[in-house]
Amino acid sequence: MSIPDTRQTLSLGERHYRFYSLRRAEEALGDISRLPRSLKVLLENQLRGLDAGTATADDLRALVDWQHQGGHSDHEIAFRPARVLMQDFTGVPGVADLAAMRDAFTALGGDASRVNPLSPVDLVIDHSVMVDHYASEDAFRANVRTEMQRNHERYAFLRWGQSAFDNFRVVPPGTGICHQVNLEYLGRSVWTEERDGELWACPDTLVGTDSHTTMINGLGILGWGVGGIEAEAAMLGQPVSMLIPEVVGVKLSGALREGITATDLVLTVTELLRRHGVVGKFVEFYGDGLAALPLADRATLANMAPEYGATCGFFPVDEETLRYLRLSGRSDEQVALVEAYCKEQGLWRHPGDEPVFTATLSLDLGDVEASLAGPKRPQDRVALGEVKSRFDELMALNLTPAADAVGELEAEGGQPAPGAEGAAQVNVGDRSFTLNHGAVVIAAITSCTNTSNPGVMLAAGLLAQKALARGLRRQPWVKTSLAPGSKVVTDYLRATGLDQSLDQLGFNLVGYGCTTCIGNSGPLDAPIERAIRDADLTVASVLSGNRNFEGRVHPAVKTNWLASPPLVVAFALSGRIDIDLAQEPLGQDPDGQPVFLRDIWPSPDEVAQALQQVDTDMFRREYAAVFDGDADWQAIEVAAGDTYTWPDSSYIRRPPFFDGMQAKPDAPADIEQARILALLGDSVTTDHISPAGAIKADSPAGRYLQAQGIEPSDFNSYGSRRGNHEVMMRGTFANIRIRNEMLANVEGGETRHYPSGEQLSIYDAAMRYQQDHVDLVVIAGKEYGTGSSRDWAAKGTRLLGVKAVIAESFERIHRSNLLGMGVLPLEFIDSDRHRLKLTGEERISLKGLDQLQPQQRLTLTLTRPDGQEEEVAARCRIDTGNELTYYRHGGILHYVLRRMLQDG
Repeated sequence: MSIPDTRQTLSLGERHYRFYSLRRAEEALGDISRLPRSLKVLLENQLRGLDAGTATADDLRALVDWQHQGGHSDHEIAFRPARVLMQDFTGVPGVADLAAMRDAFTALGGDASRVNPLSPVDLVIDHSVMVDHYASEDAFRANVRTEMQRNHERYAFLRWGQSAFDNFRVVPPGTGICHQVNLEYLGRSVWTEERDGELWACPDTLVGTDSHTTMINGLGILGWGVGGIEAEAAMLGQPVSMLIPEVVGVKLSGALREGITATDLVLTVTELLRRHGVVGKFVEFYGDGLAALPLADRATLANMAPEYGATCGFFPVDEETLRYLRLSGRSDEQVALVEAYCKEQGLWRHPGDEPVFTATLSLDLGDVEASLAGPKRPQDRVALGEVKSRFDELMALNLTPAADAVGELEAEGGQPAPGAEGAAQVNVGDRSFTLNHGAVVIAAITSCTNTSNPGVMLAAGLLAQKALARGLRRQPWVKTSLAPGSKVVTDYLRATGLDQSLDQLGFNLVGYGCTTCIGNSGPLDAPIERAIRDADLTVASVLSGNRNFEGRVHPAVKTNWLASPPLVVAFALSGRIDIDLAQEPLGQDPDGQPVFLRDIWPSPDEVAQALQQVDTDMFRREYAAVFDGDADWQAIEVAAGDTYTWPDSSYIRRPPFFDGMQAKPDAPADIEQARILALLGDSVTTDHISPAGAIKADSPAGRYLQAQGIEPSDFNSYGSRRGNHEVMMRGTFANIRIRNEMLANVEGGETRHYPSGEQLSIYDAAMRYQQDHVDLVVIAGKEYGTGSSRDWAAKGTRLLGVKAVIAESFERIHRSNLLGMGVLPLEFIDSDRHRLKLTGEERISLKGLDQLQPQQRLTLTLTRPDGQEEEVAARCRIDTGNELTYYRHGGILHYVLRRMLQDG
């Protein structure tokens, strides 16, 4: 089948845009009118790939045939995103890899300057600010000063990268969260670029090094999170290899009831889609209910695609998209192009549209109720009125402290409350109070999910205003913070005067960035933290974020609950999670009268009136100099040269991945009598595998840093030290809540070393195995690698010497990251660690890796401690031919480097 020349011209005034026409392609391919909009974007991408040599007519045919095959396909395509988005936690090691690639390329005889992004890259520094200071007018300035001091070496490195690499821009710290900056400024909906003197238009597409890249799907832009490894390859010109995905349609009808927020909606959708199962699939929202859903609400839903497990959560372009583009300061010319192009290409949403989907779910927006999610997974939705009973159930499951634990509370600032078990009398400054099980010790308005949404942010301010009018105040043990996703939020809160109300309740601005949600909640007041530890109190955080995994928010906080910004304020007022806010009062007014949540909840009219203060000038003013940074940023000295002069730094070290690299790869070696490094359960997250929060002083990483002369107070976080592989490999599997089933009743990164039988840290055991030249594997349960697109979860696994991870199932991004680092992902077939009765003493072998094929059924040889052998079926989760090529080269970046050498 031949495809006709589909290049056409779209004229808007004096501007003429060249584009690849889906209408023209349809003449050869057949009807695509009911193809999901997200797949139409992929189809257009393949049309351009015909000329670029990365797609064939068969790829186009496979996308069209998808709709006649029940929404299924096993056909592989190569997706070329228009651009790449990075945040600094993943961006620093990404730039470090590129710098190391330049070193390796030079050593192999190449020109270092050729190792350069070919696609535009924007890196937003947003993950490094920590809430050290809070509830004060000076909190923001103090936190920024501390951030610049802690991260000077990292920021100097990024400034070198900005000058050394083409197509690479850096948004300085103190500007906003990458996803909100992407939504409000970087995203275009329709991308344009000049080639050979002509202006070309295509759908805006991207991949990002943060799983919540999907937030931009709310603007009709197809993009998703990938590991830093894949993103680096994409920026170096490599396509993203993928199977044509299944697409689950979510049909929305009706409208949200009064008092129900976008957060309540997204927690409901997350629960719905997790129950259905959408891992590795596209989700596309459709239906006439979209007309009642503002763009900010769509972005909130799209943002949490990783939490419901999907690759993306796509919304088609319509009038609401154009309204937001105008509001956020995009040019009239750009808005006109988006409308004309999307209508011409069949990407525009029309009332009554019924695309073909793999499966369809329906949700009446009127059925959504006020909700939280917790205590440790975002899909565990709990209706507001059931939170108290849910917490009581947790306490009944042996979460209460031992009877004598309270008696041990002798530390300064804390002592047992008289006659109380599981309670502590705490003194902080001139304040004295009793801390109990269920106390909310952190209440944070944070993260991209909600701070991009003016409706819920203004609702939080209104609730604060009304609470103050009734005489309510936050409880003294609650650490409160406000970390917006952009400076625009500060502008509209100030314009409405609601910033003052939030300040009076302790929700002062602490920074612009991803704080509590990423584990940068900072320390609790020392007496409070000692009381929690010594009395073994089960306390809570409430945050307007998207992640509440164990040990993520704060190591002393066992239960973590996701909620809307106004509910975060409400729980700061009550100070307890074990409260039924639907029935119990938040507190009493000065006259002793009870004040209920319903008494101070803002009405839709109040929110609508406040929303009128959000105007285009705010966006244009704040983004006019988005890449400039403040005086401290501009004062950082920038190193010169195409290659980096690696300093003696505890933050930035040359990655070892290319050490000794040869021009041609060796064939993959068989796995011979491998030991099991860890035996893990279900829903092990990338937070468990590679923590982003605090570094414990007695952990392998903590001991390493102290050996470098660094005091624990200056450790910073794992995330901030991702540019140092020595820290990160020691932090791999070091989460304080990870449970290795090789050890009974033990939490933390410990394992059993064999044949010695000693209990060691996972890092120390791995190093001993490496010295003895012993292969290693990791065994896990279902949904291995859920959560953030954390490349160090794969990099650290490789540096520990793990050759394969054998799980019941994988989350999408982590599977891709593993093979991208040369670690083989395998899935059990008709078996698991329980049926095999694994103890960790077994050895595992796998032959024939030099003959491996995608999705191949393999036979593992399991050797029991008594020498008995057993064959176990497993499937190779290298899914495509391109992925297999990357694995055979020892990783995707090694393949890219060798290709560049071959190309001369």
